[in-house]
Amino acid sequence: MVKEMQRRCRRSFHVSVVVAAILYIYFSTVFVFIDQWFGLGTSPGLLNAVVFTGLAIMSISTYALAILTDPGRIPASFAPDIENSDNTIHEIKRKSGDLRYCQKCSLYKPPRAHHCRVCNRCVLRMDHHCVWLNNCVGHANYKVFFIFVVYAVVSCIYSLVLLIGSLTVDSPEDDQQDESSFRTIYVLSGLLLVPLSMALTFFLCWHVYLILQNKTTIEYHEGVRAMWLAEKGGEVYSHPYNLGAYDNLISVLGPNIVCWLCPTTRHVGSGLRFRTAYDNLAGASTLR
Repeated sequence: MVKEMQRRCRRSFHVSVVVAAILYIYFSTVFVFIDQWFGLGTSPGLLNAVVFTGLAIMSISTYALAILTDPGRIPASFAPDIENSDNTIHEIKRKSGDLRYCQKCSLYKPPRAHHCRVCNRCVLRMDHHCVWLNNCVGHANYKVFFIFVVYAVVSCIYSLVLLIGSLTVDSPEDDQQDESSFRTIYVLSGLLLVPLSMALTFFLCWHVYLILQNKTTIEYHEGVRAMWLAEKGGEVYSHPYNLGAYDNLISVLGPNIVCWLCPTTRHVGSGLRFRTAYDNLAGASTLR
């Protein structure tokens, strides 16, 4: 499976663009911006180069993991157990009320699973298909994808600060020729970093919001429709997987805060069942 995904990675134009952008930003930041501002031979220059190299390593490694990690497949043996009292919620089809079944995969869909037309298979807790990963973002790789975005945002803003800072330094007269040779790099970097920083920051804020609500992108759009239908019928819609901000955070990032920005996913579980707000209500009523 890894070999298959590596082949897909090599064939993807979008992945190649992302890798090229990461490499360009890294080399221009370290060997132009930091060198022009501090000098790589100085302590501040060396410190900034080390810190930015660490961010670049985390960005490229989490990006690679997001590509190579399978987002989650439905086991061929899966069948929903409607008689199990532990399963307090089952997702059904809107019109018929039957359990969700994928005709293309010939499998029952667990809660939060959806069929991806690009990958041509069902994905557990599917968020979206990302062309920049050439992979779906789902149950098993959502955390890795999220922290890649975090590192990418920090790296882009850090590089932009170094770019601006290096422009404030007056070059000696002998270096005027070298400075003019870097002008193209500064222009290209500015045109790349400014819109990229803005877009990634917006994207990061969007996924922070989703995590705090314990929603996927698909569930957000489904919830907008469900809320409208509920209000039309005089009822109040409540997202069933919303456990509260802290529990929502640890369900995605893990229970250990120290490891939130580490690409560890041992806490994610099978992806066939998820805690719901109804579980908490059932537990509270049992205690009474």
